[in-house]
Amino acid sequence: MSAGDLADQFDVSKPTMSAHFAVLKEADLVHAEKAGKSVIYHLKLSVLEEALLGFVHSFGLGAEAPRPDKETAR
Repeated sequence: MSAGDLADQFDVSKPTMSAHFAVLKEADLVHAEKAGKSVIYHLKLSVLEEALLGFVHSFGLGAEAPRPDKETAR
């Protein structure tokens, strides 16, 4: 979405949104692409997934699924 489209979804000023976008870019969670006068933001899902998994694992949750036994996998 464009920065303006995203800002329209929240009840905050555009400078505030710009500061949030800068934090997200610094954290490498989004990629910004200029398109004319607009900036289009793309969420980096792989980075977000890693961050969320790290958060979940910090609570001892989300253990890997058990692997099927060779005998039961037939």
